[in-house]
Amino acid sequence: MKLVLTEFVTLDGVSQGPGSATEDTSDGFTRGGWLVPFIDEAFVRRTADWLALADGLVLGRRTYDAFARDWPQITDPDDPFTERMNALPKYVVSRTLTEGSWHPTTVVRGVEGVAELKKLPGNELQIHGSARLGDALVKAGLVDVVRLVVAPTVIGAGRRLFEHSDGTAGLKLVKHESTPGGLMLLEYETVGAAPVAEYEGVTAFV
Repeated sequence: MKLVLTEFVTLDGVSQGPGSATEDTSDGFTRGGWLVPFIDEAFVRRTADWLALADGLVLGRRTYDAFARDWPQITDPDDPFTERMNALPKYVVSRTLTEGSWHPTTVVRGVEGVAELKKLPGNELQIHGSARLGDALVKAGLVDVVRLVVAPTVIGAGRRLFEHSDGTAGLKLVKHESTPGGLMLLEYETVGAAPVAEYEGVTAFV
């Protein structure tokens, strides 16, 4: 299966707490809820389309615990995500957890375990949230596709996507669109290490 990293980020790269002020207050974060003002029907439709491609969810422990707490409590039959999120196989990457409470859940041990999951038949394994896990899997060369929802806002604090990586990653833009609410929906394929080159035009920039 393809491994797909799906993340909501601000213009300054923050991925923490997009949904509400109380979603993720770890490390004293107080600026959550930054995505919500920009959500519209186009965003909901496209992200529902993305979720429909999933044959499993790959989650870090922190995100798994939050999702396992919240998603089973959502009972709105018109919600386009709830039934799919609750029904999909969940693979939580943890070296300490022994079993999960959000069924069906399988505990996976480390990056090596995710590499084994990719050998399973199917369409996509999707990483949602779980920025540190996503960063580690990009660094390990296991992520095939990166999907970003970029909110037109700068919040200046919070956990950033990719900030923990000490390697590079090259990305090729393959799809892009904007929503009426101002979100950019970007899809990239990974292409190995980030390319570099020397600029051969003007010798200096003012």
